[in-house]
Amino acid sequence: MSGVRVLVGTRKGAFVLTSDGKRTGWNVSGPHFAGWEIYHLKGSPADPDRLYASQSSGWFGQVMQRSCDGGKTWETPGGVLDKTPEGFPKGESNKFVYDVSPETGKPLTTHQWYDGTQHPWEFKRVWHLEPSHTDPDAVYAGVEDAALFRTSDGGKTWMELAGLRGHGTGPKWQPGAGGMCLHSILLDPRNPKRIFVAISAAGAFRSDDAGKTWKPINRGLRSQYIPDPTAEIGHCVHRIALHPSRPNVLFMQKHWDVMRSDDAGDTWREISGNLPTDFGFVIDVHAHEPETIYVLPIKSDSEHYVPDGKLRVYRSRSGGNEWEPLTKGLPQRDCYVNVLRDAMAVDSLDPCGVYFGTTGGQVYASADAGDSWAPIVRDLPAVLSVEVQALP
Repeated sequence: MSGVRVLVGTRKGAFVLTSDGKRTGWNVSGPHFAGWEIYHLKGSPADPDRLYASQSSGWFGQVMQRSCDGGKTWETPGGVLDKTPEGFPKGESNKFVYDVSPETGKPLTTHQWYDGTQHPWEFKRVWHLEPSHTDPDAVYAGVEDAALFRTSDGGKTWMELAGLRGHGTGPKWQPGAGGMCLHSILLDPRNPKRIFVAISAAGAFRSDDAGKTWKPINRGLRSQYIPDPTAEIGHCVHRIALHPSRPNVLFMQKHWDVMRSDDAGDTWREISGNLPTDFGFVIDVHAHEPETIYVLPIKSDSEHYVPDGKLRVYRSRSGGNEWEPLTKGLPQRDCYVNVLRDAMAVDSLDPCGVYFGTTGGQVYASADAGDSWAPIVRDLPAVLSVEVQALP
């Protein structure tokens, strides 16, 4: 590999950080889309120079951006909706074409609110983009309110995979504190028909037929703040991750609890072990060691900062339960930042690189699988997402 590109989405723009394979010196490009929230940007595995970005604003709505030159220049590939089914909100911010229920042929118009009443579905923003492993023009998008979309023409048009919201549990989904967002999308690299998603606060779901139909995969999850702590849906999943060599093994950071599944989500077991707290947002897997996983504990669901003022990544080399704190190069006093759900990534170099961004505007990197860390950029706006590409 000749280099590494780190893609950083923040509250006030996007930044592209580049380095050679040694990962010791970094160039910073940005801010791109200055002043806009960039919830996520990610590159295509099939074409490293094809990037996609979710550009969002409370004033101007949602815009999708595409780059074909590694982030040097950007374009808006699509236009506004040319059709909106009856029952869906219309407006300049709604750029995506909603589908209808595959069972009834009618729009899916309501979900449950905090107080148990039914509210109309809205389109607010795109939380996560997941490009296809093989086609640079194919990308999945997870949005708020929770729905899944796909483009096959490089972002010009987006159509909903309506089977997800059309699942019988859809009217019972509720928003988490950050909104009812579909924030995690995992594509099985061995089985192109298998897709995993996670929704806050509904849970995790799996499709085995390329998104036509879906099943909840939440057995074994327990959430004490819902009426039925072991319900089929209603769990606030924060993040899911897998290793491409073992796509049936899933790891999850839930609102509370770190979890593991060895059967593609059919059942889960807790692996929080000796963590100082098992609340957090991020979880990721080492590029070459499928049993090595990383989390970053946050003090609690009401105090969104690291415990004891110490920024510590925790690593398990045994697939969970046994965790070690990684502190070298990280501030160990007077640090009160948060690390959000899409703000950790790993590269595929050897040794594996690990990256995360904070709400304080720092992006930290480890070029030795977490043994030591250094800030590669400081004083950015609050970081919303971090992705990394190893460049050929």
